[in-house]
Amino acid sequence: MTNNNKIIIATGGTGGHIFPSLSLANFLKDEYNLKITTDKRGLNYIKNSENFDIKIINSSTIFNKNIFKTFVGITKVIFSIFFSMFLLMKFRPKTVIGMGGYSSFPVCLAAYILRIPFIIYENNLVIGRANKFLLPLANKILVSTNKTSGIKTKFNHKVFQIGYLIRSHILNLKINKNQVIDKKQLSILITGGSQSAKIFGEILPNIIVQCSKNDIKFKIYQQCLDDQLNFIKNLYKKSNIQFELFSFTDDMSKYYLDADLAITRSGASSLSELINLRIPSIAIPLPTSADNHQLENANYFHKKGYCIVLEERFVKDKLFEILENLNKDRQKILLMKDKMTDHSDKDVFSKIKKLIIQI
Repeated sequence: MTNNNKIIIATGGTGGHIFPSLSLANFLKDEYNLKITTDKRGLNYIKNSENFDIKIINSSTIFNKNIFKTFVGITKVIFSIFFSMFLLMKFRPKTVIGMGGYSSFPVCLAAYILRIPFIIYENNLVIGRANKFLLPLANKILVSTNKTSGIKTKFNHKVFQIGYLIRSHILNLKINKNQVIDKKQLSILITGGSQSAKIFGEILPNIIVQCSKNDIKFKIYQQCLDDQLNFIKNLYKKSNIQFELFSFTDDMSKYYLDADLAITRSGASSLSELINLRIPSIAIPLPTSADNHQLENANYFHKKGYCIVLEERFVKDKLFEILENLNKDRQKILLMKDKMTDHSDKDVFSKIKKLIIQI
């Protein structure tokens, strides 16, 4: 029932799922006939990237406090499993690679029902809920680190640590390494505010203004929502802050090239890109992330010396002090950069390819 050069990459609809999936697809596209499945949210990230064959899975989460929403969610999942079975029977892939997120679940389950081998990949430190359900059924379980929690020891025989899937054009960027000491003003990249309008759109910009008033000058690159644009622009202009605002995009190259420091959420994709580029960060975990996985991600990298962790509830009281100290003692930034030197995910694609060939 399979064809050796056909693969389906099943992914969720957030940037944290889509970007690693696109990275993998770009690596495999010359040797395999690919389809990507995602939900409607995923199209916002995919539409301008590549000419991949995209199929929409109209699935939903079943983790709702509202009973009616839970019922609707279960109904959508059931229908999406049947749709996925039809898709798989028509396409007849060699394997399915599940990248996490609730819209990947029905495709992987359909693969199991049809006896098509499937792999799941988890890049966070806590295994996602969709992937957790699939652990007993998956042929192989790929993880970014051996510290990933939520996987029972009975599955260890099929767990493979491969590292983080980073966008290839990001991995190949040539970053200016160590000029932070002599720069008149540090360049700060602020990113990850799509799920946190107030903290990134109001509180954080006001702290940057507070820094400016205290003669702590930064050049700001800030990712923001459309409805935040005018507020932030006017705020920075009034304080004579050098800045550039941009919307949510898959091409961060321009901003990475000049960034000395990042203020970011702590999804695995975001942090791993920064680490591979040796850009230290202040990680502000999303407090509502599933199973608090963003805090786990941030703490893991903090222990390695790659970032500073600042929980959202402490941003108002502590962020100014952190920025003041880093600006005053830039050796701390260099120290974080130095500790990242040995971290590289450049061989992750070749590892995945070997595992696909083995199936």
